[in-house]
Amino acid sequence: MRKTCLCGETMTMKLRTVIYSGKVEIDNVPIFSCASCSRSEVIPEVKPDLTGLIAQLGAHPHKGSFLFNECNEWADLLVEAKSFKQQPEPHEVEALIKQRVNMLLDLYLLAQSLKDETWIADIEKRLNQISRRTMLT
Repeated sequence: MRKTCLCGETMTMKLRTVIYSGKVEIDNVPIFSCASCSRSEVIPEVKPDLTGLIAQLGAHPHKGSFLFNECNEWADLLVEAKSFKQQPEPHEVEALIKQRVNMLLDLYLLAQSLKDETWIADIEKRLNQISRRTMLT
């Protein structure tokens, strides 16, 4: 995934560790990074969940670490894509997205048949995270 930086150069997507309040490490956060001017920004698809996680931690968090991809489906897809190849091709990421959506829809049907409201809500949240995509991968 790529994006044009404010300096005009191309930013590439990387999975980085974000440190919050000097105490909490949040690993596998997808960001765009510019090699030319060193500008970095969290990709828009995950920003609401990252800010939500930081809000849950509060102003004075305890020391710890989190794997962001465990609470964000989009980040999890990118971690999976990068496990196969350092810079996956857009069509490879699209194939993973389709597979994940199909798997989640299958799970949704199962959760509905079991009338498991908690599981249904979790799957809906995960599908919503994937559907936040604002750019073509």
